[in-house]
Amino acid sequence: MTLVASPQPGTPGGGSGESPPALPRPGWGPKPWTERATIPRQVAATTALILGMTLLAFTAYVMLFSRLHYDRVQYEDYASFRAELAQAIAPTGPTQPADPKKLLTLGTPVAVLHIPEIGLNAVVLEGTSDAVLEGGPGHLRDTPLPGQAGISEILGRRAAYGGPFARLGSLSPGEIFTVTTGQGVARYRVLDTRLAGDPVPAYSAGQGRLILATAAGPAFVPSGVLRVDANLISKPQPAPAMVVSPAELSPDEEALGANLLALVPLVLWGMCLVAAAVGVGWLSQRWGRWQAWIVGLPVLGYLGFAVADQVVQLLPNLM
Repeated sequence: MTLVASPQPGTPGGGSGESPPALPRPGWGPKPWTERATIPRQVAATTALILGMTLLAFTAYVMLFSRLHYDRVQYEDYASFRAELAQAIAPTGPTQPADPKKLLTLGTPVAVLHIPEIGLNAVVLEGTSDAVLEGGPGHLRDTPLPGQAGISEILGRRAAYGGPFARLGSLSPGEIFTVTTGQGVARYRVLDTRLAGDPVPAYSAGQGRLILATAAGPAFVPSGVLRVDANLISKPQPAPAMVVSPAELSPDEEALGANLLALVPLVLWGMCLVAAAVGVGWLSQRWGRWQAWIVGLPVLGYLGFAVADQVVQLLPNLM
């Protein structure tokens, strides 16, 4: 005869019908105080990492990838300006061709500058503010357009946003370049380059002269302004009355100027970026790292671009 052991009370199949106590699942329930104490440090470390990555991304954008913005603006403006030339509606003065009572909108294409010796073929835009010079060389608004009688001036960046005037200092006296406007093609002969304190070449009233200006010194640490003087050797075109005086120019339109008004939105966007970075750091401890990054990356990217746009306006416009 076979003996069968009787189930013990409190075990499965026992007479009491009670189940064993459930074990807590890993990760559930309150965390030990030692682990909770490290969460602020981890959030702070994640926040610092995000802000550091944002700074590196901004530096890389200004030094390397800002050229993509320059190329896009140049491509679009060249197409529109060529169409205006073909239709004979390109600007020939500081006001809009269709409404002489209104000034040209900042960033309007007004000329094409072609300097073979330095490999430059760029659309010149109206205005010299930091935002305008991100898209190409800019025409100083209180001077006549190139090709007209008088002293015209064009400013351009040396390093950032394509650095169209990076090789300006290599121009030699006697070299010839052209500027195409709504009045035709103007030809210029280089006189020389000069820095602050160098003598300015003599100028006779009624002639045409063009000054090209960019930053001097190290590429991203400008120490002054480099200028190239060139005399018009083709027939000067008539210039309309100037309606913009030097006093009407904003400080950021002058050589090496900066838009100090961008400081207020920079602080506000910066606060939003820091708050978002702290939020992503906290969520990474609650949800998990990848889940937090999936949610936070679009927000951080948008805020990062907003901050970068304001920072660039605080930098010298010829950099």
